[in-house]
Amino acid sequence: MGAPAEIPGQLPETSLLDQVIAGTLILLGAIVLLRRRKDVRSLLKVGWPVALYYSCCMFSLVWSDFPAWGFKRWVRGSGDLIMVLIVATDAQPTVALRRLLSRVGFVLLPASVLLIRYYPELGQSWDPWGSVQMFNGVAANKNMLGNLVFVLALGALWQVLTLVRASKEPNRSRRLLAQCTLLAFGIDLLITAHSATSQACFIFGAGLMLAASLPRIRRRPAAVHALVVAIVLSGCLIELFGGRAAITGAMGRGEDLTGRTEIWKIVIPLVPNWIGGAGFETFWVGPRVARIFTLVGGYAMTNEAHNGYVETYLNLGCLGLILIGLILGHGYRRAVDTFRRDSGLGALLMAYVVTAVAYNISEAGFRILSVEWFFLLLSVVVASRIISVPRNVRRSQIELSQDSDQAELSRPLEEDRPAEVIMCGRRLGAEANFGSIDSVSETGLPWRRISPAVAEGK
Repeated sequence: MGAPAEIPGQLPETSLLDQVIAGTLILLGAIVLLRRRKDVRSLLKVGWPVALYYSCCMFSLVWSDFPAWGFKRWVRGSGDLIMVLIVATDAQPTVALRRLLSRVGFVLLPASVLLIRYYPELGQSWDPWGSVQMFNGVAANKNMLGNLVFVLALGALWQVLTLVRASKEPNRSRRLLAQCTLLAFGIDLLITAHSATSQACFIFGAGLMLAASLPRIRRRPAAVHALVVAIVLSGCLIELFGGRAAITGAMGRGEDLTGRTEIWKIVIPLVPNWIGGAGFETFWVGPRVARIFTLVGGYAMTNEAHNGYVETYLNLGCLGLILIGLILGHGYRRAVDTFRRDSGLGALLMAYVVTAVAYNISEAGFRILSVEWFFLLLSVVVASRIISVPRNVRRSQIELSQDSDQAELSRPLEEDRPAEVIMCGRRLGAEANFGSIDSVSETGLPWRRISPAVAEGK
């Protein structure tokens, strides 16, 4: 986002090097998607709320006081969607997602531990009075570190649960040890960072994934709805009967969420247009920010509402809230559909969507270039990609050598998989089109369908 402005409301200073790196990555990503344009077009039709949201963000600059700045932010924000589409349009998006979570996790989580413990000048910080120590790791602050860690830890938990069930998976023991180690790093960092929101979201998401892995729930996807509804109703009842103080106290925060509610009372009346807000990413620039800084006070300049829904209202008004609701509802429905096909992956995507709802109560996670927003987009788009694959194109019950097309049965067909068998081979004809490649293959190789009779040698 650039270096913070020294004067409230002044546009942040941007680094030329930062702009060049970001622009290069966006350009390279756009080139990749250009080669996959048919898949991208089909995927955006399925995940239409995301495309509608970005279109409305661009249109909101018409009434913005700073349209040039907003357009620059929109271009940077489009990089989130570009990177998500690169993962989702991969021939095997589940494999691509697994590699993304593993590689990012194995780099950033150990690096955070290293910086915190052995390079405190880089991995730690103090408040202006030098009385409160904060652990940042590779992130800019403890909340960003907590957000990064909890989404990667949920990804590690997904891979652990998958490997526990896959008893005949190649190199299972080594992979299981690696993912358990990554999960341990994540839990340790969550405790160290002391980010209450991220800790609560991880517990919530992990509990949902563990419950969804139970055989009874795995065979009855409707039970997942009941579980989510029960959790939401519990939160409503706690609020209704005055239990908020006890919950926030247990999380280490006051009933006003560490001053957040006071910020909301100040900024909401300053929205220039309740229908469309101030314009995409332009509320926190201009004279109004100086007024907010005066009213809020404190040692640091306020540049966000610390609530995703309030932040969306400030920039995009009620229109933005409707669009965010569409994305969340669409993502949840697609994740449940994915759960019916692949219970492990579907549980992870549901956890990302549901925790996004909770995370944005006390943090602004719907903003571009935030980890929470990226993983919400990733879960929505990947879920849309998975359900676009025909139901009869499923995980194979056979393994093939990479040197030949000869197959041998390696494990019994899973109870939730159709009887049709998939075989690995080169892409032929229409089978190279969007949606014909097995989205949950674990070998990293393309699949080609054959009939059960052929697979059994009849």
